[in-house]
Amino acid sequence: MPQMIFVNLPVKDLETSKAFWSKLGYSFNPQFSDEKAACLVISDTIFAMLLTEPRFKDFTKKEIADAATSTEVILALSAESRDKVDELVDAALAAGGTPANDPQDYGFMYGRSFQDPDHHLWEVIWMDMEAATEAMAQGE
Repeated sequence: MPQMIFVNLPVKDLETSKAFWSKLGYSFNPQFSDEKAACLVISDTIFAMLLTEPRFKDFTKKEIADAATSTEVILALSAESRDKVDELVDAALAAGGTPANDPQDYGFMYGRSFQDPDHHLWEVIWMDMEAATEAMAQGE
């Protein structure tokens, strides 16, 4: 079985978060979801556990970072093309997300970012691996 990752993220309003991600075309695994948590399925091996803040606090003794004023993590998702980067980020913005940073275009790599309703930072990146390898070999 391939290794999986479960990223745990605190959310203020679980239904708002579920609605946001559903508008982007993602689904949830009901086996790991209840009224305090929703298992966002990003791929066959990548999941984000969206946990209400009280449920999130069950897993840590630390304070929850206020993602509106500080950055606790930047989550990056790959996309299969430049158009898919734009498609996903545009959908996120239309669904209530907010822009995070300016688009980055290096020719062989293109990325845009957004904040979800809880201000978690998400980057969506496309990379032409062959061109990236060539650029790295040439020291660019």
